[in-house]
Amino acid sequence: MGRIAYVNGRFVPHAQATVHIEDRGYQLADAVYEVWALFDGKLADAEGHFARLERSLSELSIAMPMSRRALTLVLREAVRRNRVRDGLVYLQVSRGVAPRDHAFPSTPVRPSVVITAKAMDRTKDEARAAKGVSVITTPENRWGRCDIKTVGLLPNALAKQKAREAGAVEAWFVDELGFVTEGASSNAWIVDGDGRLRTRDTNANILRGITRRTLMDVISEAGLQVDERPFTPEEALAAKEAFITGAGTLVLPVISVDGKPVGDGKVGPVASRLRRLYIERARATAI
Repeated sequence: MGRIAYVNGRFVPHAQATVHIEDRGYQLADAVYEVWALFDGKLADAEGHFARLERSLSELSIAMPMSRRALTLVLREAVRRNRVRDGLVYLQVSRGVAPRDHAFPSTPVRPSVVITAKAMDRTKDEARAAKGVSVITTPENRWGRCDIKTVGLLPNALAKQKAREAGAVEAWFVDELGFVTEGASSNAWIVDGDGRLRTRDTNANILRGITRRTLMDVISEAGLQVDERPFTPEEALAAKEAFITGAGTLVLPVISVDGKPVGDGKVGPVASRLRRLYIERARATAI
């Protein structure tokens, strides 16, 4: 069976899924999105993702397209129809279709909704996590509201391409003060020389990662401490460990930055433990 997409009230073959040419998400990036990790066909960190979706929509004055309960049912049906057990489900909500104009439509239009689901090979992911990955750094050049999860991701896409061309899996943005803000599609972490976990605080211009938030709870339960303050690429290289977090990567150890080893250049025990604990929690609480 081929992949199935949900588009504005209908489930259709993925290859035939389309939106109107004057959808504001397509023309103006006037849209938000969310991505849930799937474990055993269930939505991980569901509450956090729904809450962030509602906040992003509110910040852009886009109406919630349906109740949270109804949306949950549609997301689950998309997962079921695609027969995905472990993977990701993607949701995009745009302001809707209207004649092209930078200002909002004078008469409100119905938001557009697109949902897709895809499987991931968790065995392959675990092998990658055991080996560790590389990141590069790139100057921060995004807009001032990265806390809203919009589809306006061109700087992120360019950063990801730069990382791919360098043989890395992620790019860390570095601000004008020399501090890492976050990754192109993840939050950035280190374990510093004192064994303290560090990550950028969400009062900075970064996305409020849901995996990050859940991991905070896991860290607290594990008796570890987090220092929410920025770090430089140089501090990352001098750290004992580094890792990234996100729905697609979960907790993924980083062993090099800009081609130079982090610590001893090997996956460390803290990141490995936190990955295991996060997955256990996400699997147990998925809905």
